[in-house]
Amino acid sequence: MKPFAIALHLIISTVVLAKKNLIIDTDLFSDVDDAGALLIATTSPNVNLLAVSINYPSSYSALAASAILAHYGKAHVPIGIPRPLTNTTFFDSWSFTLGEYTSKVAYHFSGGSLPWGRAEDAWDPVALYRKVLAEADDGSVTIVSIGFLDNLSVLLNSTADAHSPLPGRTLLARKLSELVIMGGSFPFTNSTGNSSTGSWNFAGSDPALAAHVVNDLTDRSSWPPRVRVVYVGDDVGARVLTGGPLISAAAAAPGSQLKDEDRDPVGMAYAWYGYYTPRPSWDPLAVVYAIHGLEGPEESGESGLFEFGNHCGYNRVDRRDGTNRWVWDEGVRNQFFLRLKVADERAAEVVDDLFMKGTFGTVGREGKQRQETGRCNLCGHEEL
Repeated sequence: MKPFAIALHLIISTVVLAKKNLIIDTDLFSDVDDAGALLIATTSPNVNLLAVSINYPSSYSALAASAILAHYGKAHVPIGIPRPLTNTTFFDSWSFTLGEYTSKVAYHFSGGSLPWGRAEDAWDPVALYRKVLAEADDGSVTIVSIGFLDNLSVLLNSTADAHSPLPGRTLLARKLSELVIMGGSFPFTNSTGNSSTGSWNFAGSDPALAAHVVNDLTDRSSWPPRVRVVYVGDDVGARVLTGGPLISAAAAAPGSQLKDEDRDPVGMAYAWYGYYTPRPSWDPLAVVYAIHGLEGPEESGESGLFEFGNHCGYNRVDRRDGTNRWVWDEGVRNQFFLRLKVADERAAEVVDDLFMKGTFGTVGREGKQRQETGRCNLCGHEEL
């Protein structure tokens, strides 16, 4: 091999190796920010998306995830969901202001490994976890949990199977590099004045399962110090309102002249869910951190996007109600909770930029079309 070819091969190999091995565990159902998080993960050039684990058992959740993955060129990514499946759709019985989107995305953008009516073809989430983790290098996987912790709890209790002889806790500890958990209030429940009840992601399904996962992470005999655990609290994304530009560009508002082929499943999801209004960015910010770390993407600027709110300690969740509190312990230096380092408005700009680049940029749907045809479908101009 000639020197130039060797150098080129090494450069390409380095780029491939630099991609982050990511698993997303999501409750894609009752809020649309999960869809925004999937958009960022599927269109990021820095990500090798290994799997999507759904932790809410609606068939529409799995089908919508498949539709989104396929739309952004990731139809091969496997999807897991717990059984038994239901045909439940979301209904906003709390504020009566929000709409349902998963069944609409699943039907109107049907595609991928789970087309309309094929939700039962999805993996069992624990079997999928065990397969993907067993095939990964040690210490190479980042899991970002942007929903309930039920699947991870079952994984921790899993035993040897055809994919790995290791018990679940050992397998997870061996393969993980970082576990990012969206949920909680820090340093303790109601410390930010948002709510005196447990975070939705800790209390909304089974708080005992959330407590099982979070509290197990303090077992120093099972979890090596190299595995970093980062919590993205409810306050981080609550006032970071995003999705507006995407709705305007890729969702067919009443009276819009937007062509069907230019519609985007996530843009439409935001329109259907929030009735054409931006939404908080809890899950997109968790995924942004999981991919880019404290610095954030290059759009964040030199100052970075996040910072840690602590230097030591660990989180504890009450199994009765999902409330949490931070325990300050100088002996634990691998668990952290995030704070935004920039204003909410600036963080929103970063997330919206990622939405728009993912959808219309060089790694999004329009980018793929430009590569294939040399023409941009949005404005029809020829690419040079």
